Amino acid sequence: MLSEGEWNLVYEPSGLHPGADFTFGTTASGYYLLEPYEIAYGDTDNGDTPLPQADGVRLGRDYRAAATLTFEIGVDSVDSAADQPGRHGHNLAALSDMGRVWDAEAVRSRFGVPTVLRTVQGGRRRRFYGRPRKWAPAGSRLTRHGYTPVVATFACVDGVAYDDAEKSVRVDLNPPPHRGLAGPLRTPLTMTGESAATTSVAAVVEGTKPAWPVITIYGPISQPSCEVVLRDDEQLWNGGQRGWRVSLDRKLRAGEWVTIDPQPWARTVLLNNGGSVAGALSRDTPRMQDMQLPLGRHDLVLRGVDATGSSFMTVAWRDAYTYL
Repeated sequence: MLSEGEWNLVYEPSGLHPGADFTFGTTASGYYLLEPYEIAYGDTDNGDTPLPQADGVRLGRDYRAAATLTFEIGVDSVDSAADQPGRHGHNLAALSDMGRVWDAEAVRSRFGVPTVLRTVQGGRRRRFYGRPRKWAPAGSRLTRHGYTPVVATFACVDGVAYDDAEKSVRVDLNPPPHRGLAGPLRTPLTMTGESAATTSVAAVVEGTKPAWPVITIYGPISQPSCEVVLRDDEQLWNGGQRGWRVSLDRKLRAGEWVTIDPQPWARTVLLNNGGSVAGALSRDTPRMQDMQLPLGRHDLVLRGVDATGSSFMTVAWRDAYTYL
């Protein structure tokens, strides 16, 4: 559990390369901040074009670049030994440990895999996704006495701070109503149909920015779909539905599930065995970059064909913030 003002860089091991769970930022950690952290947001990539034969420009679609965090860290081993050679050795070891963590060899050779940088600031627990970049120790005569300042940067995949606590809801399938058989009848006879899905589960998205939902659908179910019904306007809700739906043109057997992850560092549709089924997405499914949950309270509905009525889905997300 992080304390106020602490930062924690974590990632999983890969092959021969170890993972990391590195905490810094306070005196107790031995890696304390010399100056307040800095969050630099990238410039806007605008799509403005000059007006032909006229003054001014036509405003286009703008894109925001990712953010970069910069830390000035004091690596302090002065109290680690009673003599100068001991303090020097401990400081070199501490620098080596931090350098290995910041090198992030377990993830930097893998496409699209981020690390997680977590912090507690003002009692708010937040996380950033990205990778450690610059690591520059300023070696000097102080190193021999157990102290070395270091400048380190962390490049985010976007300009968003995410809540460290993940929210999640479970949505069960609502079986279709059966009111007997109606002709003309054809063999084989079946009593299955698409879920009526008249009930739903509410998702409350807080923060200051839309959130990325991670949708996991568990079989047995055919033609599954997750529908997001927005309820931010009561009059609109009373007059009809608005939102989006992601659908799969395939069958999930019992014990099988699929995870639809539109987060910028993922953008995948994977079965539980790791196989991609992105090609099974229906044509009316929105682009993954548009699969976001706006702020407010919305309804989540699972639809599909399931004779057992035991299929369900989970939707998980982290509230997103423009700043910490």
